[in-house]
Amino acid sequence: MSSALHELSAVGLTGALRRREVSAREALEAHFERIDAVNGPINAVVTEDRDGAATAAAAADERAASGAELPPLHGLPMTHKDTANTKGVRTTQGSPIFRDFVPTFDDLVIARLKQAGVVTTGKTNVPEFAAGSHTFNEVFGTTVNPYDTSRSAGGSSGGVAAAIAARIQPLGDGSDMGGSLRIPASFCNVVGYRPSLGVVPAVPTRNAWAWLGRNGLMAREVADIALGMTAIAGPDPAVPYGYPVRGSFADPLERDLTGLRIGWSPDFGLGVPVDREVLRVLEGQLQVFADLGAVVEEAAPDLRGADRVFGATRAFDFLLGLGELVQKHGEAIKPEIRWNVEQGRSLTAQDLVDTALARTRLDTSVRRYFGTYDVFASPATQVLPFDAAERYPTSVNGVEFGTYLDWMRSACLISATGLPAVSVPAGFSAGGLPVGLQLAMPPGSDVELLQVTYAFEQATGWARRTPATKDSR
Repeated sequence: MSSALHELSAVGLTGALRRREVSAREALEAHFERIDAVNGPINAVVTEDRDGAATAAAAADERAASGAELPPLHGLPMTHKDTANTKGVRTTQGSPIFRDFVPTFDDLVIARLKQAGVVTTGKTNVPEFAAGSHTFNEVFGTTVNPYDTSRSAGGSSGGVAAAIAARIQPLGDGSDMGGSLRIPASFCNVVGYRPSLGVVPAVPTRNAWAWLGRNGLMAREVADIALGMTAIAGPDPAVPYGYPVRGSFADPLERDLTGLRIGWSPDFGLGVPVDREVLRVLEGQLQVFADLGAVVEEAAPDLRGADRVFGATRAFDFLLGLGELVQKHGEAIKPEIRWNVEQGRSLTAQDLVDTALARTRLDTSVRRYFGTYDVFASPATQVLPFDAAERYPTSVNGVEFGTYLDWMRSACLISATGLPAVSVPAGFSAGGLPVGLQLAMPPGSDVELLQVTYAFEQATGWARRTPATKDSR
């Protein structure tokens, strides 16, 4: 069994661990063997803690041998996104400024994963300070796509997505402001889930009222997302808000989609340019929902104003979070971040008023849309995985992009609405590159969203198509 451990889902591996069919030490050995075998070409895992992981795995085996109750993720090996603080394990944020920084504490999401039994093994690569959806930095270089190592793995959770796709681990943590879970999930043929506000609290934070960025999960299977959410979801007194989730992440994922109303839009009702091959793949998958009993119509919520909401809120968040670092370190920080911070500095009182009014109108229009439809379906990305040597795509279908964020608009627009959203594997281009479908539902509908995603996943099985990873040893 040990030779195939890397192929198991999180549900399958934790089940075997809990039944003591395999030990935590054996699971850890298989995990590091897989890193040694395939990580070289893709550069997903950039920091390892083999000694700390060995100690944690031994403690997990001792707990199992004692007969004590085992936590839900007992013995599961996992690397973490390098923007999350991990006690005693280097956390660089992908920046030369923090090249050798070792935190003395765990961020809340990491603490919850460890409490749930995860064996922390290291960190996965990110773009500097998680800015942008292509994973490269001056500390560790570029993470590439396991399905085509000349292509981007996306970002900012690109290292996590690549590690999961390459079967290094079945489940991973990430974060998403403008698509940082959904875009790499789409690029790497895995599931990326952005929860409703406050479902996974972001602690610590300089701004307790920040709402645009979210912590979430990636996995090859929806069932693994649900399992992981049982460990990391739940309120924290340091975060003063959050949507109550209907149901429980432990609820059955099986759901009858008969009568479900799905609105699909290829361009978000705004003329958003999307690669023709992406649309060809996605439009070929809509019949799956119809075959499952759902009603699919072309319809989009009124997303006018979403660009303003996203742009101004992101700029404000970057100024608050990184303004002092940019002021201190200047050109040592990449230009895209400096631009974001400068956008924040240029905000006026009238800009903030206009943004608040636009957000209110956007919320009203989205609520009205969900009075008719249950799900909004759209492209998770506007482009196929692009040349990893590029900083970001500059055009699609002949339409030039004005900023490094414009090619991510498919995800940013949904972020502005505040809706829980997921990217699910939906097929491959003619050239064999993954394409993801984005699904969004009303706030608090997270469990139902995973159920709908699960139904599509089970009907298609796209995530079971593995990359042709080469052994790098």
